[in-house]
Amino acid sequence: MDSAPFFAQIAGGPDNVSAHWLPTADGVRIRMAVWPGAQTGAGKSKGTVLIFPGRTEYAEKYAQAAGDMNARGYGAIAIDWRGQGLADRLLDDPLIGHVGSFGDYQLDVAAVVRAMSALDLPRPWYLMAHSMGGAIGLRALIDGLQVRAAVFSAPMWGILITPLLRPFAKPIGAIAERIGLGNKAVPGSGAQSYVLTAPFENNLLTTDPDMYRMLQEQAQAHPELSLAAPSFHWLHESFREMEDLRAIASPPVPTLTGLGSNERIVDPAAVRERMGRWPGGVLSLFKQAEHEIMMERPATRKLFFDKSAALFDANR
Repeated sequence: MDSAPFFAQIAGGPDNVSAHWLPTADGVRIRMAVWPGAQTGAGKSKGTVLIFPGRTEYAEKYAQAAGDMNARGYGAIAIDWRGQGLADRLLDDPLIGHVGSFGDYQLDVAAVVRAMSALDLPRPWYLMAHSMGGAIGLRALIDGLQVRAAVFSAPMWGILITPLLRPFAKPIGAIAERIGLGNKAVPGSGAQSYVLTAPFENNLLTTDPDMYRMLQEQAQAHPELSLAAPSFHWLHESFREMEDLRAIASPPVPTLTGLGSNERIVDPAAVRERMGRWPGGVLSLFKQAEHEIMMERPATRKLFFDKSAALFDANR
């Protein structure tokens, strides 16, 4: 596999990182970053954590999270999903988030699994999935992704929409498709990266000013990593996938899900409903946290990664 660029100077994570271009089965080029991590006293890694980012995100954003897992004895990888980060963009306007079908993300997962096997990354493997990555990760688990345990951060098992508008969200995407607007951006979602337009005060992502500043600096230094509004087609596909997932039983994988007490992007009720029927699954609420638990204040981040490592340690 070919080497890919990685902007270490903006990432703030461990130095021992490599990045690779991965071809998917349908010919899309995605990117994977690898942090092999520190070794344990016995000279062996505890395993490798597959970090599945959310919509708009990219591998550099998770360098510090990879460092947190390295510090606990685990290697980590992070993915640029198709249509975002440095992976192939799917529309002429690179700032519009788009996907042909939500099932296409599973082709990205398959490419990553092949690459991890080719690189002989230490097993067992574990999953850590945030937001949209939580929907992709749940589907991957249902389809048999071979991980020992999974951690979700504010998973996109529902999107927070006012009750008045909720019945219209999926039909709006379908109507836009029929009238030829499927590739157009959803109005009101922003024409630039959220962190470049939203002030820190009352932002939806984090209460940590340093982390928010880092996200802004990353977007300014490398705008090619950024993504803005989703397309109508992405919106339609995402609601169809979330609806399909709701009808499927939870997979028999030991699971921890973290949710901020001030979550305002994904639907907390959908997260609680899923975790209420996940055998042995644990829902952990993080006080005064927003959507990005892995990029919250230091005490919150430490608690999240300590709980994650405890789950992984218990399932080696």
